[in-house]
Amino acid sequence: MAVAAAPAVPAKRKELSQSYWSLVWYRFKKNKLGVFGGILLIVLYVSFALIPEFLAPYALENRSQFVEAPPTPIRFVDEQGRFQAPFVYGLERRVDMVKRLRTWVPDTDRKYPVRLFVQGDEYLLLGLIPMNIHLFGIDADPREARIFLLGADALGRDYLTRILYGGRLSLLIGLIGQFLTIVLGMTLGVISGYYGGPVDMFVQRFTEFLAAFPNIPLFMALSAAIPNYWSPIAVYFMLTIILAFLGWGGLARQVRGLVLSLREREYALAAKSFGASDRRIMFRHLLPGTTSHVIVIATLSIPGMILAETALSWLGLGLRPPLTSWGTLLQDAATIRAIRFTPWLLWVVPPILLTIFAYNMLGDGLRDAMDPYSGRG
Repeated sequence: MAVAAAPAVPAKRKELSQSYWSLVWYRFKKNKLGVFGGILLIVLYVSFALIPEFLAPYALENRSQFVEAPPTPIRFVDEQGRFQAPFVYGLERRVDMVKRLRTWVPDTDRKYPVRLFVQGDEYLLLGLIPMNIHLFGIDADPREARIFLLGADALGRDYLTRILYGGRLSLLIGLIGQFLTIVLGMTLGVISGYYGGPVDMFVQRFTEFLAAFPNIPLFMALSAAIPNYWSPIAVYFMLTIILAFLGWGGLARQVRGLVLSLREREYALAAKSFGASDRRIMFRHLLPGTTSHVIVIATLSIPGMILAETALSWLGLGLRPPLTSWGTLLQDAATIRAIRFTPWLLWVVPPILLTIFAYNMLGDGLRDAMDPYSGRG
């Protein structure tokens, strides 16, 4: 007797298993503003922190006779209305003896072609590779003509070059300062939340003590305590430590709140019942549970550190010459005379605003993506 064939078993549909971080990445990619902010930050850090020497047409302290020269626009049409390769006119100095005012006017008899990848001042790319190739420049004797896309300062130095170099210190101080803040805030926060009692009381009262002081006067007091004879690099690192020391309290309180709830979870109780040490429970089981929250807080806090450094340097209590940051550049534009006669010195403001907006967009995108199981996004 023929045996009936067994019915075909439908192929089991393959289930897609996604980890938490893959879900976070999937949701973050859907946030267009967050992705744009991240890409913009990558461009800013590459341009200002990694390769400013290549992008800048001159060295940082390269001075010239073109004191407070206005921006020299790149032209494509000459005085006869004919299209040409990109060029700039030379500058001719004129002095108004009545107003006691020095001005610079274009000299249409002198044209200098603008070229890419020109030889110029020597530098070390990434601090390692000796080079003398710059992204753009003009074929002319530096003593006769220069290209100042954003004008020159009171010493005849190219202002675009100074903005590019200044961005390195201002951007890095935010990253380094926030890294120190994370180390302090997470460590003290998890200790406070795990042990509780007198330890928690001491840590929380200390954070409240720091929060009781107004930020700017406290920054000014601590910065003014830095000795004048310290080297610029020592001042830079001390200012970074000061910013981190004053900024860890808020993060510690938030980490403490998360640890208070996580320490009662099953995995933490199981680890404790198996004899795991307090150190292992805190830093191997509890602290990773706060990572997503800390990443968002750090992203949104970095702009505050950049603005704090900028404000202190502008007040003369932060970084000092010969170090160049966006805050020290703002000092040059902090007078009525500068605003009236050299308004191009305010070009340092757009990079600061662009960096703040980029971090805020990235932080908002991460904040939504870090909660992948919610209905938002």
